[in-house]
Amino acid sequence: MTKDLTHFDEKGRARMVDVSAKPDTERRALAQGRVVFAAESYKTVRSGGVKKGDIASVAELAGIMGAKRTSDLIPLCHPLPITGLNVRIEPDDAAHAFVVTAEVKTAGKTGVEMEALTAVMTACLTIYDMAKAVDKSMIIEDVKLVEKSGGQSGHYKSGDFRRGE
Repeated sequence: MTKDLTHFDEKGRARMVDVSAKPDTERRALAQGRVVFAAESYKTVRSGGVKKGDIASVAELAGIMGAKRTSDLIPLCHPLPITGLNVRIEPDDAAHAFVVTAEVKTAGKTGVEMEALTAVMTACLTIYDMAKAVDKSMIIEDVKLVEKSGGQSGHYKSGDFRRGE
């Protein structure tokens, strides 16, 4: 089954989707990504050996700020009233990585997938920025929508939480 790309009109021109006729519903999106370090660099960052301070708390705050600015960054995204927003960064010692998870909620006419993904990317980029003096070879990877609920398309859950591993 082929789905239409809703951000284009019948002539192929970009447009912001008209959601005015859609009902408000509770919507939630969960996204995840990670920043992988070289082993020694990870130990340094994990032990707090970075001059810029507590990477996780700064990156969590940056992720929140990024989600709130999504419609300023993504041209056809609707500005949304975010009703809940949580960004968490957890270490994964075995992978020498920090795992970033963002959950965003709203009650509205369109979903918050882009806000959750933007939160994750902003947090990952903040980690990179704060740790680049220690390790420029970091890799931001595996950024994806993990789950979403609400709206016409209903519930979605990624069948492969860590694709490619």
